[in-house]
Amino acid sequence: MTDREIKKYFSKFILSNQSSQNSRTELEYFESFGIKIPRYINEYWTSKQRQSNPIHEISYRACYKAELPRFFISLLSKEKDIIYDPFSGRGTTIIEAALLNRNIVANDINPLSTILSKPRLFIPSVNEVEERLIKIKFATELKAEIDLSMFYHPKTESEIISLRNYFIKKKKNEEEDFVDGWIRMVATNRLTGHSKNFFSVYTLPPNQAVSQKRQKGINSKRKQKPEYKNVKNIIQKKSRDLTKGLNEILVKQLKYIGSKAQFLNEDARFSSELKSKSIQLTVTSPPFLDIVNYAEDNWLRCWFNNIDAQTVAENITVTKRLEDWGKIMSEVFNELYRITRNGGFVAFEVGEIKKAKIKLDEHVVPLGINTGFNCLGIIVNQQKFTKTANIWGINNNSFGTNTNRIVMFRKE
Repeated sequence: MTDREIKKYFSKFILSNQSSQNSRTELEYFESFGIKIPRYINEYWTSKQRQSNPIHEISYRACYKAELPRFFISLLSKEKDIIYDPFSGRGTTIIEAALLNRNIVANDINPLSTILSKPRLFIPSVNEVEERLIKIKFATELKAEIDLSMFYHPKTESEIISLRNYFIKKKKNEEEDFVDGWIRMVATNRLTGHSKNFFSVYTLPPNQAVSQKRQKGINSKRKQKPEYKNVKNIIQKKSRDLTKGLNEILVKQLKYIGSKAQFLNEDARFSSELKSKSIQLTVTSPPFLDIVNYAEDNWLRCWFNNIDAQTVAENITVTKRLEDWGKIMSEVFNELYRITRNGGFVAFEVGEIKKAKIKLDEHVVPLGINTGFNCLGIIVNQQKFTKTANIWGINNNSFGTNTNRIVMFRKE
């Protein structure tokens, strides 16, 4: 297709694929480098957000729903194409791509990303999980070197430490297999949360750990203290929940895709392991200035996985000034241009921040154009927010990061 035909096809697809049938897409324009950039505004996938495969249900701060990458993967790639996410997080893009029978490359400088995503391509049976848990010896009187009493019953804490010590030994001896990886992933996800199916006493949100001091305040306010939680039982239940949307064919497909996949922990600006012109589609969401502190949010997950949280904090790019953020993202786009094949695409998801005063999509457009990409337009997905989102002050398009804003680029 010519550039004009691509833009026309893209516009037609966007206008005809909205999940809210009772509203019409609002189309507006803004100018960048003398080019009129279309912005399509509607609800495109939010109403379908409970239709995704249960394998996605791994909590992680600031992650998007699986319907977002599915929308673009289905439109802009075919089976066996390579899909990339340079800021992979919990792995939403690459897991969805694997479910759609695409090849995948995941990158995230935070090592927790690989821990949370790779095991969901190599899925053990529930029986294999249960048999492995039986073999792990859980002590009853172990205590952590840090105070975790505000989160866990003493017996639960001892079981968690037993599991942590097991993984430390397995990794040291290079004996960790796909069943261990799965159990590690599930346990990492169950460390803290708001229901009986987490290891901890009641806490929110479920996708991070609050500080010890803050948890003490929650306990005092709710007049609660940690009760015993059976770690093995919770891991088994979560394993059943995660895999209930999979059949034998999908499990084999995910394993095959996983056997060819790359999982990198590099700076997204310098992905030297990736070949030039190898990626058909990138779907990603970078850190939004200093809105989320990924290292502090994941301090307990880092502890459990014997990861130095301070090193993670130093490696993750969190900037306060828009100018600094733009410079870093410009380098990311240079690398994306190198690895994207001719005719390939980038879907770059950002939001509006600083109480909606800054719309990052308008700052991303020139970054991509400067690199050599052609900007096809911006898709703005309006959405209704969940109870968890409201905890963070995101109140249905009135405050916080209220929309998904995806800037679409194509390499000629």
